[in-house]
Amino acid sequence: MKVILSWSSGKDSAWSLWHLRQDPSIEVVGLLTTVSQHQDRVAMHGVRREILQAQAQCVGLPLDELVIPDPCPNGQYEVLMGDYIARKKAEGVQAIAFGDLYLEEIRQYREAKMAGSGLELLFPLWGLNTFDLAKSMISGGLKARLTCVDSQRLAADWVGQSFDSNLLANLPESVDPCGENGEFHTVVCDGPMFQAPLRLEELGRYTRGQFAYADFSLA
Repeated sequence: MKVILSWSSGKDSAWSLWHLRQDPSIEVVGLLTTVSQHQDRVAMHGVRREILQAQAQCVGLPLDELVIPDPCPNGQYEVLMGDYIARKKAEGVQAIAFGDLYLEEIRQYREAKMAGSGLELLFPLWGLNTFDLAKSMISGGLKARLTCVDSQRLAADWVGQSFDSNLLANLPESVDPCGENGEFHTVVCDGPMFQAPLRLEELGRYTRGQFAYADFSLA
């Protein structure tokens, strides 16, 4: 089965790639990322395009960048995504995979919008205990940094920190260990899915509304 993976630049999509590659019946043939036209960064995560493109090289897959306006009305996003899915299906892609963990409304939205597309939807990490999953990522060699924090859910000074055992031990109980409720987002720089690590340098920090960002570049 030829699969496109929705790639956020963060840990969940990276770990999804690792899981998918363990299945001999699946061939991941490319990555899909939404990029903010105004910010020229990965939507939500705030990751620079140069890092996104370097990640794709490190995992050895072609990258499709779906450029969206900021803000992007939901209807416009659905049109752009629908056109993209139709092109991929014509190229022989049979499924699209997402790194969602347990939010039912997100999965139901994806399934509703993809109904009739002719593509199967895969959720390789779905339903896994997020604390155990986070520990597995760390023990499995995944390296990531917190690139975005929702300051209404987690103190802004957490941004920039490494996603590691020390972070897990000190996260407030109200925060999901994988940030599945939007508490934080990450940027991956190494792991078993990478052919070579990326070296990231933090240039500074900035805020957009309630979100705090660490501005990383390639070192």
